[in-house]
Amino acid sequence: MQTIKKAISWKLLILSYLFVEGSCQDFGVGPTQFICTSVPKDMDICAATLQNSMPGEDLKTTVMQLRETVLQQKETIMNQKETIRELTSKLTRCEGQSAPEPGPGGRRKETGTKNTMGDVSRGPSDTLAQLSQTLQSLKQRLENLEQFSRNNNSVQANSLKDLLQSKIDDLEKQVLSRVNSIEDDKPGLRNETEQRGRVESTLTSLHQRITDLEKGQKENRPLDKFQLTFPLRTNYMYAKVKKSLPEMYAFTVCMWLKSNASPGVGTPFSYAVPGQANELVLIEWGNNPMEILINDKVAKLPFIINDGKWHHICVTWTTRDGVWEAFQDGVMRGSGENLAPYHPIKPQGVLILGQEQDTLGGGFDATQAFVGDLANFHIWDRKLSIGEIYNLATCSSKAQIGNVFSWLESSIDIYGGASKWTFEACRQLN
Repeated sequence: MQTIKKAISWKLLILSYLFVEGSCQDFGVGPTQFICTSVPKDMDICAATLQNSMPGEDLKTTVMQLRETVLQQKETIMNQKETIRELTSKLTRCEGQSAPEPGPGGRRKETGTKNTMGDVSRGPSDTLAQLSQTLQSLKQRLENLEQFSRNNNSVQANSLKDLLQSKIDDLEKQVLSRVNSIEDDKPGLRNETEQRGRVESTLTSLHQRITDLEKGQKENRPLDKFQLTFPLRTNYMYAKVKKSLPEMYAFTVCMWLKSNASPGVGTPFSYAVPGQANELVLIEWGNNPMEILINDKVAKLPFIINDGKWHHICVTWTTRDGVWEAFQDGVMRGSGENLAPYHPIKPQGVLILGQEQDTLGGGFDATQAFVGDLANFHIWDRKLSIGEIYNLATCSSKAQIGNVFSWLESSIDIYGGASKWTFEACRQLN
């Protein structure tokens, strides 16, 4: 009988070592070795194993290391579960969408349903941060309006201001409700979509009312003395030119830009025609340099403008041999040829400021949106001379206005929170 007990004790000892070795390998501890140690029959096998395996300090250190490893693995598993949950949620939201195809210069073309609050890859925290920035922008505009109404003692302005403040309070409640919903992780796709729709509807109404109120400050402003401001990188904030472009065999496009956005200032303007979304586009997206696209053909431009200062830029082009020139602050910075040679710019398209079009008049991508200020946007159907461009950049009295499109406030509609402010070139620079 005593022999049987000893045999059982040895077997249990060996099994315990096998268990310890397997556990150590799972937790990333180095390889182990078997050590045969006799165990009194009345002693706990686990205690005897640890007691005879190493000194007391080493035992304590190893136990703490194992405990720390277990906690780290537990945390990793929880993070992986959270990641899986978020990916599952995103896949559900993106159901029915096709994968985007890369466009010229690495730009991505979006297809399928668009997330109107921003790029579909953005998480809840990004969306909420964007909403908070929008609210902050609206509050700043309200403060400006309050100052204006105090200075002018306008009863109508005060009335509208109170209404707008109420709207902002309601919108903040909706945002807070959405925060709670995300934290509880309970609402489904349908509820989230409906809630986003309500928030966007309120935003649109709010922006329109603020714009109407701001008109009180613009009654005496010349129609060409204004700038467009795009404070956020979204896919719903833009300006639309009311008229289309004619067929052009040459052009010059000039504008003032101010931005410190990174990476890339986005898309100052895009012109799309039926069957070609990239008929004429100026874009600086991601870590790419600024590019001009004509009929989906690309030329890289030597502009450096994202320093938060005003810069005057011009691009000229002729269809013969596709010759182009690029000017920054009145100085030629680069030139080239073979850019869409012998392709005339087609008429009857849509000209958008602040967004890149993937479809005619739409299909905006938040990552390609322009962030900053834009003013004095003009288009000519000919190549301007170096002297004419210098006059524009220095605000000379000899400077001409575009014969295809000239910068007039009445020629542009704004949407989604883009705003118009008084601006006079060369008086408010930097």
